[in-house]
Amino acid sequence: MAISELQLGLVGAGAAVVVGIFAFNKWQEHRHRKASEPAAPLVQEPMLSELPAGLGEERLEPVIGAETPVRAAPSPQSVREASARRVSPAVPADVDDRADWVVRIEAIEPVMGGRLLQTAAQHLDGGGRSLRWYGFSDMENSWELLTPHSGGSHHWVCAVLQLVDRRGAVTESELAHLAGTLQRLCDGLMAIPALPATAEALGNAAALDRFCAGVDIQIGVNVVARDQGFPGARLRSLAEGAGLELAGDGSFHARDEAGASLFTLSNLEPILFMPENLRTLSTRGVTLMLDVPRVEGGVQVFERMMGLAHKMAEGLNGAVVDDNRSPFGDKAVGLIRAQIGQFQQQMSDYGIPPGSPLARRLFS
Repeated sequence: MAISELQLGLVGAGAAVVVGIFAFNKWQEHRHRKASEPAAPLVQEPMLSELPAGLGEERLEPVIGAETPVRAAPSPQSVREASARRVSPAVPADVDDRADWVVRIEAIEPVMGGRLLQTAAQHLDGGGRSLRWYGFSDMENSWELLTPHSGGSHHWVCAVLQLVDRRGAVTESELAHLAGTLQRLCDGLMAIPALPATAEALGNAAALDRFCAGVDIQIGVNVVARDQGFPGARLRSLAEGAGLELAGDGSFHARDEAGASLFTLSNLEPILFMPENLRTLSTRGVTLMLDVPRVEGGVQVFERMMGLAHKMAEGLNGAVVDDNRSPFGDKAVGLIRAQIGQFQQQMSDYGIPPGSPLARRLFS
């Protein structure tokens, strides 16, 4: 049967109506679905460890669920605050690039200093290495050392691992273990760690350890009894009369004005000096020890130590000898004095003054 042009037109019109109704229904369904969905929250762009070049320009704010970013211009105040947070936290003042490995951490939400240390103690095993924690104070615009009792909140914190001490330089496995543990700790705290390159740190540590080994000397002088042992009460009187004080480690310490130990006086026998046993104790000798890298003005400190050694020998009827029980003559004293001056000058030339906080950290 033949189909007229009118019938074809009616069929085409009917198909167009059906398609239009279907499209309209789909559009309505899409509109109602979008209206019923909660508004997608904005997520703050993670702050970087360095200030971007275009901070003063408008930036892109990512929106969860949106296919294209929404462009928003920050207010002048937000730019200033972001600049302060990103530029000011460089590194703590007592950090040394040669001796320390610094991991700067940015927390999405501020973290309590004391709570952070408690959490870190549960995850981290420094293997006896010195690991210090700092938090950046926005109020003071400076870093502060964190303790378990720190109550402040911080967006920026950093963990500082000391790379060298008297046991030697940190190893690659130690550094890798710490890096992995710090990353897991930060994941749990919603924080972003900036882990520095390990190869450079290991190279610096090895070079620093070689230098430290070359200047690490300690000078020991013994005062031994000629006949009867030294009575503890008399020994204590002479030590305290020379300005030394008995410390909890069982030795007498000569200290500088800041309280740092200059040299020690210890029992030559394997018994610690304690307030309760000095009344009855008797010993065959004492040892005076000077830790050369840890004191400033080592020659002068050595001369003071030798003066006390001779004074105790006279007051206790003893003799001043070296570790081989050979008498300490003027020639030996002169050689030691020259060595102390030489090694301490090398430390100063290297940029680690003897007796400085860095020197006391490295030679511990």
